[in-house]
Amino acid sequence: MHKNLTRTIVSIGIGITIGYILKQQLQTYQKVTPEKALIMAKETFKKSGPISGSWIYMKPEEIEQNGLLYTAYRGGITRNIDGKNHQYEFYTDVQTGAVIGAVQTE
Repeated sequence: MHKNLTRTIVSIGIGITIGYILKQQLQTYQKVTPEKALIMAKETFKKSGPISGSWIYMKPEEIEQNGLLYTAYRGGITRNIDGKNHQYEFYTDVQTGAVIGAVQTE
């Protein structure tokens, strides 16, 4: 009886350890989803004021930014400032979700 309990406890410990290691490895190689990238971009833009709309393309694009090549999602943010809508287009890195470029389009 004691031997079976020990095996069960060891098996559970090994299973938890393997699960933890696999989770860490998957997070290392997993790309940010477009939805998550949009949420992260909105959080970044909200630091400078409220936003009234947003969008993101689901298909990543290759872009060059500051002499570096990135795979990025392209999206947009709308802000209403003094009764006028201002549009911003941005790119977020597929690997990290970080905003790597933004320009005002109107």
